[in-house]
Amino acid sequence: MILQRFHDENLAQTSYLIGCAATGEALVVDASRDAGQYIRAAASENVRITHITETHIHADYVSGSRELAAKTGAQLYLSGEGGPEWEYAFADVDGAVLLKDGDSFGVGSILIEAVHTPGHTPEHLSFLVTDGATADRPIGILTGDFVFVGDVGRPDLLEKVAGQAHTMEASARTLFRSLQRFRAYPDYLQILPGHGAGSACGKGISAVPSSTVGYELRFNWAFSITGEDEFVDAVLAGQPEPPAYFAQLKKVNRAGPRVLGGLPQPQRLPGAGLAAVLEADACVIDARGTEQYGSGHIPGTLGIPLDRSFSTWAGWLIPYDCDVYLIADESDAVEAAKDLAMIGLDRVAGWFDTDVLEAWRNGGRELETVRRITSRELAARMRADDVKLLDVRGRVEWETAHIPGAENIPVGLLEEHLDRIPRDSPVVVHCQSGARSAIAASVLRVHGFGNVANLDGGLGEWQAAGLPIERATGAV
Repeated sequence: MILQRFHDENLAQTSYLIGCAATGEALVVDASRDAGQYIRAAASENVRITHITETHIHADYVSGSRELAAKTGAQLYLSGEGGPEWEYAFADVDGAVLLKDGDSFGVGSILIEAVHTPGHTPEHLSFLVTDGATADRPIGILTGDFVFVGDVGRPDLLEKVAGQAHTMEASARTLFRSLQRFRAYPDYLQILPGHGAGSACGKGISAVPSSTVGYELRFNWAFSITGEDEFVDAVLAGQPEPPAYFAQLKKVNRAGPRVLGGLPQPQRLPGAGLAAVLEADACVIDARGTEQYGSGHIPGTLGIPLDRSFSTWAGWLIPYDCDVYLIADESDAVEAAKDLAMIGLDRVAGWFDTDVLEAWRNGGRELETVRRITSRELAARMRADDVKLLDVRGRVEWETAHIPGAENIPVGLLEEHLDRIPRDSPVVVHCQSGARSAIAASVLRVHGFGNVANLDGGLGEWQAAGLPIERATGAV
């Protein structure tokens, strides 16, 4: 049996290729839109992709199952569980085989058995994998967003993302029952999860790529709780804010993602055209680093640095019905367009080289800046001036520790709450280190807030300076 793991660091998302060397057949599980990586890997192992499946209707990235099937002609296998609301709308058109609990199929001598594991989503499947050439019992289980290393899939997304009111508790109870069934598996069974650390599909996922049932039963917090009510309270507590684009991608992946035919190759545009693009209220992302953006950027552009969090913040802040333009050098523009495609932001209309900033200045137009303020400066200003302090971290972070007087509006929710922010007084934004607040400052500048500063070093520097903090329950 051949096993290859593919991990997208930006999305903290994992997919797998499982092949049978004897017959040359292979299965891909939870493919992303980067179909080429699986095809190249299969060729290197002298197998061909004949089967494609996924554990559930994803919310955090666009499924690549259709993309890969179109390139390879492989048979699609999709969940048939969860009821009518969770059926794949494209299953019949694409000739997909629908799987129910206990159904199985062969990939050469490898047996793949579907196990219905609802709770994260109603249709969720896990897959037991048996290498029939050497064993008559499973070697591992592909758990998708059901069981992670050190955590379990969150059951609150149907209510928070899909708009299904009053479903969190019921989903949590369903997840608890799925976990009780999971306890029966042998300790040696390997766990191959769909996400690692950094994914918003859990609240404490380990960076360790795989585990075993025995290890998780002993050390995963979810299995230390034996009472259903206690588990419901624990699994719903402390979940981070789900990115806004999750709702969009649930719909896209259920309806059937558009087949691209390849990764996007954005076109370089002449710098002279940028002014017209901005006048048309297009979405222009300046993908340079936060310090570069803060030191000088073109008014109306949104600063989202091309790092591991680029996809997340672009999904939070960029409308899906908007043409997107990039300011970046060529390699970064190509990478950014790929990252955007992974979350379904397909309308990248082109990119402007970073020399457009110099041309903008040479044309007699000014660049904007974002002022940085130290912790000591802020403390003095807060005593003397009417400064609005915005903590743009997640709610759980704010409750754990925050600067006295700071109002919490997570950066992804800023545009929904601009009316809570004064336009006639100084605004200082901060997060833990200064990275998220730099993005928040750019959001405010795009929306016309002129007097905005970013707290240098964030809460970490504030605490290092020995300045006071509070918790949700009182002062520390």
